[in-house]
Amino acid sequence: MANDLSRLTASLLDAARRAGADSADALAIEGRSLSIDVRGGALEHAERAEGIDIGLRVLIGQRQACVSASDIRDATIAEMADRAVTMARLAPEDPSIGLAAPEDLARDWDVDALQLCDPGAEPDPAALEEDARRAEAAAMEVEGISRIDAASAGYGARRIHLATSGGFSGGYARTDRAISCVAITGEGRGMERDYAGEARIFQADLPAPEEIGRLAAERTLARRGARKPRTGSYPVLFDERVAASLIGHLLQAINGSAIVRGSSWLSDGLGQQILPAALSVTELPHRPRASGSRPFDGEGLPTRDRAIVKDGVLQGWTLDLSTARKLGMSSTGNAARGPSAPPSPSVGNIAITQGAQSREELIRDMGTGLLVTSLIGSSINPTTGDYSRGASGFWVEGGQISHAVNECTIAGNLRQMLMTLIPANDARRHLSRVVPSLLVEGLTLAGE
Repeated sequence: MANDLSRLTASLLDAARRAGADSADALAIEGRSLSIDVRGGALEHAERAEGIDIGLRVLIGQRQACVSASDIRDATIAEMADRAVTMARLAPEDPSIGLAAPEDLARDWDVDALQLCDPGAEPDPAALEEDARRAEAAAMEVEGISRIDAASAGYGARRIHLATSGGFSGGYARTDRAISCVAITGEGRGMERDYAGEARIFQADLPAPEEIGRLAAERTLARRGARKPRTGSYPVLFDERVAASLIGHLLQAINGSAIVRGSSWLSDGLGQQILPAALSVTELPHRPRASGSRPFDGEGLPTRDRAIVKDGVLQGWTLDLSTARKLGMSSTGNAARGPSAPPSPSVGNIAITQGAQSREELIRDMGTGLLVTSLIGSSINPTTGDYSRGASGFWVEGGQISHAVNECTIAGNLRQMLMTLIPANDARRHLSRVVPSLLVEGLTLAGE
């Protein structure tokens, strides 16, 4: 990845000026990735990808247009600018668009402190293949595993640079390294599967392949004999692997785009209690070695810690400049964008208050109900918050796991569900979303 991305974005801005744009911003993303799959101890699939994408947004008065390309020749850049300006002149007016004011732009960030990029060399394909083989072999060594559906290892690296005609120019690099394994037990209609996977920014932080393979096997074997649960109303414990999805629905509901459209079940929730009083949700964009960290947002504004929910009370929406202007508010520094579209609000790292009990203690206290470890499909009404999802996991009887469960549906209303949350203390702190197992009271189960 040898291209000078700052030069590329400057060239895009210069071309936009020459084409007649009043203002513009430009994005350049260069990346490479390598993935390896093995099956039966043999290489099954290897893929390497490299590329660069550039994007240009031009503004003429209160009209805007975006164009993108993967060709960085000067002639292509000039053509992009001409096309964008032509499109912008034909676009409808939008009084909310516009670049950030120069005095509001991010300055003096310390990207090194975020530790987003492993300085080590790109792993050799043979090393990735060996990791996948080791994970597969460890899973197959566990008695009861009939075969491995997939064992994979991968690496990715990319550089990002954003520049605006308002005076901002900045960039940073990211890397990621991953290993995963999917194991199968049984045959035919009695077949069950589960998985384990880990991803880290730094290779040194990644667990051993054998650990991942064994965990995939153990999870798979625990699913043997799965059957439908009883239909009724029961407490449901969302395992840490899937609990972040509940908080994800909350984050979607407070996204400025949904609020502006009037399509959020939390549109009247600002300043209201939406979680139990003991719980808070905080955005932490500067956590070291976390995949959602970033020194500035997609409009060049500084990122900072933000209380989303404090002591159960919703503190604010997630906003970029456009949605903030439409609501008469200020951006929260949450703009995200790709090369082919204008900015939109998005949340990075978040953490919810941890509980005092372990997952096992919550299982003991819930009595009879469902422990969910996998969610399938989704039917969420964004306006009412009505919730319905396919699920599988384990039936809990008398405070103990009784047997595996599959082919069931859980349903409720998100506003009511979130008000009953009881968190465990088992969140994995390296994840972008640090969310523990969450117990929800009184959901409807549709099974037998």
